[in-house]
Amino acid sequence: MNIQIYLMGIATKTDLSISYYKKDLDNATLLTLYKNMCRPRMIEEKMLILLRQGKISKWFSGIGQEAISVGVTMALNKEEYILPMHRNLGVFTTRDIPLFRLFCQWQGKLPGFTNGRDRSFHFGSQEFNIVGMISHLGPQLGVADGIALASLLKNKNTATAVFTGEGGTSEGDFHEALNVASVWKLPVIFCIENNGYGLSTPTHEQYNCKHLADRGKGYNIESFIVDGNNIVEVYDKVSKLASSIRKKPRPILIEFKTFRMRGHEEASGTKYVPQELLDAWSKKDPVVNFRTYLMNLGVLDEISDKNFKEEISKEITIALEKANAEPKITPNISKELKDVFKTFDYKEFIEKDKTKEIRFVDAISEGLRQSMSKHPDLVIMGQDIAEYGGVFKVTEGFVDTFGKERVRNTPICESAIVEAGMGLSIAGMKSVIEMQFADFVSSGFNPVVNYLAKSHYRWNQNANIVLRMPCGAGVAAGPFHSQTNEAWFTKTPGLKVVYPAFPIDAKGLLNTAVNDPNPVLFFEHKALYRSIRQEVPINYYTIPFGKACLHQTGEDISIITYGAAVHWALDVLKKYPEIQADLIDLRTLCPLDKETILSSVVKTGKAIILQEDSLFGGIASDISSLIMEECFEHLDAPVKRVASMETPIPFIGELEEQYLPKERFEKALVELHKY
Repeated sequence: MNIQIYLMGIATKTDLSISYYKKDLDNATLLTLYKNMCRPRMIEEKMLILLRQGKISKWFSGIGQEAISVGVTMALNKEEYILPMHRNLGVFTTRDIPLFRLFCQWQGKLPGFTNGRDRSFHFGSQEFNIVGMISHLGPQLGVADGIALASLLKNKNTATAVFTGEGGTSEGDFHEALNVASVWKLPVIFCIENNGYGLSTPTHEQYNCKHLADRGKGYNIESFIVDGNNIVEVYDKVSKLASSIRKKPRPILIEFKTFRMRGHEEASGTKYVPQELLDAWSKKDPVVNFRTYLMNLGVLDEISDKNFKEEISKEITIALEKANAEPKITPNISKELKDVFKTFDYKEFIEKDKTKEIRFVDAISEGLRQSMSKHPDLVIMGQDIAEYGGVFKVTEGFVDTFGKERVRNTPICESAIVEAGMGLSIAGMKSVIEMQFADFVSSGFNPVVNYLAKSHYRWNQNANIVLRMPCGAGVAAGPFHSQTNEAWFTKTPGLKVVYPAFPIDAKGLLNTAVNDPNPVLFFEHKALYRSIRQEVPINYYTIPFGKACLHQTGEDISIITYGAAVHWALDVLKKYPEIQADLIDLRTLCPLDKETILSSVVKTGKAIILQEDSLFGGIASDISSLIMEECFEHLDAPVKRVASMETPIPFIGELEEQYLPKERFEKALVELHKY
């Protein structure tokens, strides 16, 4: 392992001077570095005035850290992705994003990047190959892994740079992302801006190693320490490293030593920072020091400097006046709802002539295999899914057909792999990610509900990802392998939730899920894998989302259910032929087939909703409310909900049977029929 301290003795209170070495940089490059630092500095100074005037709502200052943003961005090619943080204005300005659009973004106006839906630098732009942060900080590190993976798979020979602060290195996402990047040899430059404080918490209360770059050792990642206030060193070092990893893909970790001269955000202030520390670091201002250096070198003079800054000032004024003249956003309900998902142009593929009887698990495997053949840009990822074929053998033999690059075993790090799927989507690829058990998605919950679900609504970036979720009871696997946790996601706008009960639906809906450009959670009940068989079309076909299946019809009662509970309902109905029921298998929970539910209840006047999940907060409650609101005058009895007990799911068979609602459903159905 090679940890290099690129500039010795930086970041002390007594030695804060900057020594510049021109190296082989020409004068034009030196001037460009300087001008690119001046632009974000002057914009920030203007923003601080506007903040005090109440014309913008919040500001996270990067004053004193411009050399890092500018140096890294200039070192990368424009087609290479950068994932910045909230103190990286220099990334956006160096990529030549029009100031008018940036000002509109900060004012929440339409020409910005998020339609007024998110603030500051919480946005990305495919046009400029920038992927903005979310407030949870860590997820973008794994997203960078996914973008870099796409570069490898497409043989693009590009580098990806991602930023985090010293505080963000304490998050699990940081460690997961570094581990994945190391194992997969991904061309990612992980940039740590160590600026001394996480909000008010000093570094000695955040980590207990001498340098954050030391953390690269544990992941066998080359790491470096660079003076983050020295623009020449930043640009030169990152340029060489980026060139190197384009030729020999691998991750690099760089700790940029710098300092935050203003508060975490302006309202925080800096009272918690010793004044002598602020005074010392102010002498190491990257813009002021580099200006003096260029003056001494004869590359810059007072007149050219004055003229250039006047040009920037004029540019800022014109862009700001134009942004101020933009009207406030007019709320539009239909647009807000429409933009939650990327438009999906569903194409129906029908295959009825050739069928064979297969099990539920075989239908999943067959659909996934045919989707892999149909979409050469589809990658599947998960624990033990390659040579081993997954714990349920869904992907057995896939490596022989599609190769290890597209069928990827992953480390045990659900967050990083979900994030990597997001990165693949940003880079124009599809992914199917297997959660070995649906229970384990809790370890990747944040990127699912906060990144995948919100990205299209926020900045028009879809998440072309399917999460396969083996779930459910009936296999005596206990509290951590038997949950049916669909309700965690049905309440999150931006996610589609699919839950088939039969092999024919499993295959067709999985194919549709892969085609859909939006994030889909695909629940597969483990107890059905090898217990349910059905004639299934041999060739590729699809089934649309949002269309329930009516397994049998009747005039007495509407039974609304999904997953394994469909089979429980069928078994009960066989015992009571006098109960003539509409048995509705929802198949998809988001989108929900409200039309079929409501038309059935209007016909029968009675409704019972059966779910395997525990009752409180489950989807049965929402369906019950929907029926009460829309069909109240048609009801002949109260709507019944039947679900599992309000306990974690137990292990031993006798307790599991008691937990599940099979017997309670039978009793409730008979009582409702007699009502």
